[in-house]
Amino acid sequence: MEGTLIMTDQDRKRYGRAVEVIEGRMDMETASRLVGLRRRQMARIVARVREEGASGVQHRLRNRPSNHRFGEEKGRAIEQIVREQYGDFGPTLAAEKLAERHGLAVSVGTVRKIMVAAGIWQAGKQGKRHRARRERRARCGEMVQVDGSYHDWFEGRRAKAVLLAFIDDATSRLAYALFVEGETTEAVMTAMWEYIERNGLPLSIYVDRDSIYVVNRQATVEEQLRDKQPQTHFDRAMEELSVQVILARSPQAKGRVERLFKTLQDRLVKELRLRGISTLAEANRYLCEEYLPAHNKRFAVEPRETQDAHRAAPSAARLAAVFTVREERTVQNDYTVRYRNQVYQIGRQQAVRVSPRQRVTVEQRLDGTRHFLYKGVALHVTDVSGMARPRMNGGRRMKTMPTPSRVERWKPAPDHPWRNRPVAEKEAPREGASLAPLSQRPRAKVEEPCHF
Repeated sequence: MEGTLIMTDQDRKRYGRAVEVIEGRMDMETASRLVGLRRRQMARIVARVREEGASGVQHRLRNRPSNHRFGEEKGRAIEQIVREQYGDFGPTLAAEKLAERHGLAVSVGTVRKIMVAAGIWQAGKQGKRHRARRERRARCGEMVQVDGSYHDWFEGRRAKAVLLAFIDDATSRLAYALFVEGETTEAVMTAMWEYIERNGLPLSIYVDRDSIYVVNRQATVEEQLRDKQPQTHFDRAMEELSVQVILARSPQAKGRVERLFKTLQDRLVKELRLRGISTLAEANRYLCEEYLPAHNKRFAVEPRETQDAHRAAPSAARLAAVFTVREERTVQNDYTVRYRNQVYQIGRQQAVRVSPRQRVTVEQRLDGTRHFLYKGVALHVTDVSGMARPRMNGGRRMKTMPTPSRVERWKPAPDHPWRNRPVAEKEAPREGASLAPLSQRPRAKVEEPCHF
């Protein structure tokens, strides 16, 4: 029965060499070398071509089901598990959970075929815009990409939160991550402090142009006179630690951390769901103890150079003095400083002389304490916010007097005993004086003065 035989390029090449061997135009050794097979395998192909013709070069398992194919029952069981428990999982993560939680060692390709056939998964389309990849840094710690993602990480079990992530550019290692309520200066400083204590000081960090990292305004006249660009509190802290801050101009520029959040919003959200985690404290504990090691084991790569570029971490006291919010305040005439609706009295005995109208630096530290500095020297201050402010008279301080409440003056009634009290002999009225009460005595007539 004649028909159409579909052959690949490899099949046609083998068939041509087999025909040449059969016709005596080529020996077996040369034919096997040209097609890249051993002599015994080429001999089998030549024998099958003699018996069957061109179809003898095709593999015997072509168009036949694989001996390692999945059984229908097992496929339906996997489909049911994925549909009920991992409906929004990707094929890769679903295959991992099938092996980890259900003991089903299934390849990612098989899980993808099952999910696509069942309508559970649909592959997305790739973007058409061409972008060139930036080469990774050579050593771990040369550059760390830092960013935060505001997302519903707990799927409604609590309010939305921000995940701050630190990913190393050379190795794609998720060096540190922290759940916080909001991406604030204090939160970023806290996370950076933890990163430094765990890994050391990096040479540079790669961040976006958020107001935490860059001042989006023109320099003031005073800053221009000092030839100093405006800095954020975080930028100033990194400058003191000799860590370079690199600003990205687009989300694609820091694509490594952006792709990290895409992975975390898929995998980490589901891991938190499977464990029923609904608080920031539980989530941060799970991040550090379980998720980060597993994530790095799967996604981290080896750097081009084995030397670690991290520097030794400073002491805790040094980091506490660096990661602060610093602002300047003016000393008032009564040697007080106002800061965030609080009044602080500067003591008389100080290591450095302080005068009114001078500027002191107030440090708001991450632990909630406040430190007052003048020319780098700590000042002894006392919180006097609860005391009344003294009045000033000619530059001299007066004692603080309680302010009386405004009430009407009390007047005795006409029949009050005070008005009709008995009169002693020493208080006897002179002759002709009236004995009537004061309220009943007639008033003397006042004559108008005469003008000449």
